[in-house]
Amino acid sequence: MGKIEPDLGNVQETLLIPLFGRANDAASRHPVLNDKRAVELVDSIDYDFARFKGMSLPGSVLRTAIFDGWVRRFLDEHPAGTVVELGTGLNTRFDRVDNGRVHWFDIDLPDSIALRRRFFDDQDRYTMLAGSVLDTDWFDRVAVAPPPYLFVSEAVLLYLTEEQVRTVITQLADRFEGSLITFDTGGALMMRNQDRNGVMKSVTARMQWICDDPRELEAWGLRLLESRTFAQPQPEVARKWPARYRYGMPVAARLMPSVIKGYKLNLFRLGSDR
Repeated sequence: MGKIEPDLGNVQETLLIPLFGRANDAASRHPVLNDKRAVELVDSIDYDFARFKGMSLPGSVLRTAIFDGWVRRFLDEHPAGTVVELGTGLNTRFDRVDNGRVHWFDIDLPDSIALRRRFFDDQDRYTMLAGSVLDTDWFDRVAVAPPPYLFVSEAVLLYLTEEQVRTVITQLADRFEGSLITFDTGGALMMRNQDRNGVMKSVTARMQWICDDPRELEAWGLRLLESRTFAQPQPEVARKWPARYRYGMPVAARLMPSVIKGYKLNLFRLGSDR
């Protein structure tokens, strides 16, 4: 069977970046995630992955590991809860963290889900839905699954405008108040330097939303529970990182504080009074 040629919009094309990052990680001597499935997917897709270069590739792996850490914590506390991945791309998180009880929804735009369905199938506790983070028509499908809920949005909201991000947060808070949500934020320096990024130079899409301080988002009806950088992952996550990252990222944070600390991974609760 021939390779699959992806037919993706500009922003959706960026889903191939973390996929390639995880595949490279799996081929390394001391991997972080060891995502062998990512290697299979890269080998099955007709795309010039070699165009992706630079530190954003291992960075995407560290980012995924931190998000995985929050999902695992959630499932430790709520084994039969529901996880909703917003803008899932070709992530394999369900395969990595499935505890045999969680209910899981992977949501993305129609072209991304169409590509995803070439490699993944719905299961009893796992459902793929075509939809936008800006829409609410998929809310009813999710709401029938057992609470509590954890919404995960990795490297997605950054590509929206601030007004659009606020719409996403407000709509989720109205329907799923008290639920958890985790997403990343990028500061002004990170946004200004996109064209110097070896990975971003190879794609058309550009990140738009600038957020230097995640605490300011509490004005939107969120409560910040935790904020992490690559230099300060959760302790249980850091323990599993190879030494080059476990010790290297704190050093990088001291040498380039504005770069490392300008990109944050955050855990919030929807509803500021909860």
